[in-house]
Amino acid sequence: MAVTHFWINDELVPIADAKVSVLDHGFTVADGVFETLLVNDGKVFAIDRHLARLAKSAAGLGIAMPDVSAINKGISQVLSGNPSIDFGRLRITVTSGAGPLGSDRTSTSATLVISLAEQAPWPASTKILLVPWTRNENSPLAGLKTTSYAENVYALDAAKRHGFSEAVFCDTSGRLCEGTGSNIFLVKDDKIFTPSDASGLLRGITRDLVIEWADDSGFTVVERDVNPMELWDADEVFITSSTRDVHPVSELAKLDGSGNVAERRTLAPGLVTEKLGNIFLNLRAETINP
Repeated sequence: MAVTHFWINDELVPIADAKVSVLDHGFTVADGVFETLLVNDGKVFAIDRHLARLAKSAAGLGIAMPDVSAINKGISQVLSGNPSIDFGRLRITVTSGAGPLGSDRTSTSATLVISLAEQAPWPASTKILLVPWTRNENSPLAGLKTTSYAENVYALDAAKRHGFSEAVFCDTSGRLCEGTGSNIFLVKDDKIFTPSDASGLLRGITRDLVIEWADDSGFTVVERDVNPMELWDADEVFITSSTRDVHPVSELAKLDGSGNVAERRTLAPGLVTEKLGNIFLNLRAETINP
């Protein structure tokens, strides 16, 4: 059954009535932050970690964070007010509220929206495209999950038009950074590497749990500068996100400045990725709010 209700500020409303002002700064200037949480068997995963990151993003952007109890109430109401979702996502969006048709903010209250959507499970492996556009690791928004997603939309659309499910960026210094909605890892000689914070990436909740749970299981994940050319020499590559978990990469390529796909490479999902994926799935099933 389809989702029927969203939470807008302090009220559960039918989707047809789920509206915010056209003067909301989340609409006019993308002045907002958000989180996407996995919903599995009707339950939301890692709520506390997501709310902590939402608060960090709000503080970094300089907008008011709604009371956590109000958000938890909204989450509960959205889950109970809709048909149970077997697999999907719950999104929490906070904007600075109504404002002028410009960048200045007013003292109005923040807008809170909690929405829910079912989605199809991802396939067993995926294809990624290294794009020529860059993340700005020197941006004041680096490391924050803001609603300023036009660059991601543009890059993901380019990747999908060429048959890939994710676009991956480097930073302005040429270091491997992240995907439009994922973090990236590579395996070489049974060692696991992933870009560090210096690249300006957003620290994914799944990324951090993979690192923690890999360490607890005897693996070591090294966070460091990663040259994108290492992808072509890696034994295994995988990406992580709230809905992808640990997702093996079966093909990668580069998009050049002229819009042509080059340097295609196929990979077989490897044992390290498989083991990490199983560890993650098992611990996620055991611990709903790690």
